[in-house]
Amino acid sequence: MRPLVLSNFTATSCIGRGTAQTLESLVGERSGLAPCRFETVRLDTHVGEVADVDAQSLPPQWRRYDCRNNRLAEIGLQQDGFADAVEEAARRYGRARVGLFLGTSTAGILETELAYRARDPLTGALPEAFDYAGTHNTFSVADYVRRRMRLEGPAVVVSCACASSAKVFGAAYRMIEAGLIDAALVGGVDSLCLTTLYGFHSLQLCAAGPCRPFDVARDGAAFAVLERPSSRTASDDVLLLGVGESNDAYHMSAPHPEGRGARRAMEAALLDARLEPGAIDYINLHGTGTPTNDRSESHAVTSVFGVSTPCSSTKGATGHALGAAGALEAVISALALKASLMPGGVNTEHVDETLTARYIRHNRSAALARVLTNSFGFGGTNCTLILGRAG
Repeated sequence: MRPLVLSNFTATSCIGRGTAQTLESLVGERSGLAPCRFETVRLDTHVGEVADVDAQSLPPQWRRYDCRNNRLAEIGLQQDGFADAVEEAARRYGRARVGLFLGTSTAGILETELAYRARDPLTGALPEAFDYAGTHNTFSVADYVRRRMRLEGPAVVVSCACASSAKVFGAAYRMIEAGLIDAALVGGVDSLCLTTLYGFHSLQLCAAGPCRPFDVARDGAAFAVLERPSSRTASDDVLLLGVGESNDAYHMSAPHPEGRGARRAMEAALLDARLEPGAIDYINLHGTGTPTNDRSESHAVTSVFGVSTPCSSTKGATGHALGAAGALEAVISALALKASLMPGGVNTEHVDETLTARYIRHNRSAALARVLTNSFGFGGTNCTLILGRAG
């Protein structure tokens, strides 16, 4: 593929609002996970909750979109000069030439959960004020952001579990390469809700302590502007070099034990970027902290890269942002490139010696040229992105 530049990016999670706070937490090896106190949930687990999301208001004309998910999106748009960067792209290319590609998983389902709690005891009718299309609907976040940013290009939501907001980078690239648009707002937004917490608990995927990759739940949002490199591109800008996608369809919730789908995604990304495995300096693992996922990914990584490439999972710091995980970790990878930082695996105390990947527990300073980041979802949906420095 021909590289695209991330001309602006931002992230919101439990470790910080905006890139400065996010990087500060990564450098300080701080985790944002804390015992769950969300809503009425009483589970012995840790979550990564963004503080004061409910205090965020939407502009009055967009009240029909008011839900936790879209409040997170609004927070992200107003950080790091991101809204201004989108507006500049719209003026430069034309509003119809800027596309919108967002990933989400549970979207605004919390509003439906609250509406069911308040339904009429006699008729079962939901509250009259409940707006499914504006909140719960998967497309709600894209509809809100598109209207908020006054964009007129294609607007798409990808919802395929934890790979959602990694796959939007590939969708945007294909649209740009086809000449249908000149730039894209890409990213992901996912927010805490009862379905996720109790659903993962029922699958026995919620640990009592914080997430410890290689030894759940979350708020998260991340956005980036993608466009072709130009005379404005600086040597320290970050490029999208390659995208690899696969679906192994091995099991509804478990990956293939040998990581076959993960391996195909990584190999496809390397082929797309025209790179050999040795060109990758650091790997940001999907790294969920569950035994089957970590073992499968470790097997896939070492089958492609051997045991020499350093890798870690940042979910020990941020938690698992589900539909926003891919975009959040793409932004973290971009920050790693710019800061010459390999983030350590926060919360991991004793690396499982049976896992062969070269897992790093603490930060390392290194001049990074290219970083690979993995995102794998339920149903065997896999996506790998390769980012690199422009100069």
